[in-house]
Amino acid sequence: MVVGVTAAIVASDLDRYWPLDLRDPPGAFTQWRIRALAASPDLCRRVLARSEIEVRAASPRPLVGGCGYVDGVVPTAASIALDAPPAMRCALAAAVAAWEQSVVEPAALKHLGAKLVEIHHFGSYSCRNVYGRTTGRRSQHATANALDVAAFRLADGRTISVLGDWSDGGARGAFLREVRDGACGLFAGVLSPDYNAAHRDHFHFDLGPYDVCR
Repeated sequence: MVVGVTAAIVASDLDRYWPLDLRDPPGAFTQWRIRALAASPDLCRRVLARSEIEVRAASPRPLVGGCGYVDGVVPTAASIALDAPPAMRCALAAAVAAWEQSVVEPAALKHLGAKLVEIHHFGSYSCRNVYGRTTGRRSQHATANALDVAAFRLADGRTISVLGDWSDGGARGAFLREVRDGACGLFAGVLSPDYNAAHRDHFHFDLGPYDVCR
């Protein structure tokens, strides 16, 4: 709790003199500043508003048995290009917005010559343990602190999927690797098919306590 309160105070003080705008190119401190938003929901909502990311408050799910959240938001599809945007923690929504605008959209134009239209996902909140095991630690999904991304739809009608295109040796594969690598500067946990077979069909992004990029 002390760590969380300290992070919130530092993030709030820093924001007075160096306002965080999620539309700006990510820098060396962007990931830390986004992660610190988890300790200050009010600041998080101000950052989203400043960055023109429209959200509505999600119905709270008080933490019970390691599952739930109290600072959930649901982005509008116009603000974040997720199909049927799910409820997620506010800081996670901030990371997703920054990733989409600073990483995914430029990578789509660079490698595929088309604009991003929609990001297909497998959801955020799910009250379960890691890998759905009956024992072990809770998944970051259990607190809506993770998002699984499966595919990307482009303006020209193409869909680039993790399952179908990760092994592609051309532009599709290069695009997927760039959006994975770019996520590592914004999220704490980034897992792809390079991590294990369980992630063969999606990217897992979270803002948990463990740093991993694979």
